[in-house]
Amino acid sequence: MERILILSGSESDKVIVDKIVDGLKEFGVECRAEVASAHRTPEKLEKLIAGSSASVFIAVAGLSAALPGVVASKTTKPVIGVPVNVKLDGLDALLSMMQMPPGVPVATVGVDNAKNAAILAVQILALNDKTLDAKLKEMRAKWKKY
Repeated sequence: MERILILSGSESDKVIVDKIVDGLKEFGVECRAEVASAHRTPEKLEKLIAGSSASVFIAVAGLSAALPGVVASKTTKPVIGVPVNVKLDGLDALLSMMQMPPGVPVATVGVDNAKNAAILAVQILALNDKTLDAKLKEMRAKWKKY
């Protein structure tokens, strides 16, 4: 049973997805990654969202970057968008995720910033999980040494 469902618009996003999975594994958080395009396979995407036990969705997308917004329109659970640098240094993807209409928010991390997406998802889960909260505090303590 995944706590985080990672969705990507295409196989070309695998490098970013793998970094998110690795980041979640550092915290022992169960996740699942699927490829489902908002444009090419909308039925598959809708089934994945509706059938998921995840508490948080992470959506990775470049170009038009519609995926995070579509996911957010289909759930009331938190959605984290990860813009991918495909064209225009990823600025097009970043802006499309950040410019969501009222009532359909997408938390957006920096371009290609898989690590922050994983950490933000863990922070959301840690609101109700003392073990994850302790792991986050331990991680922050290590980073303060640098």
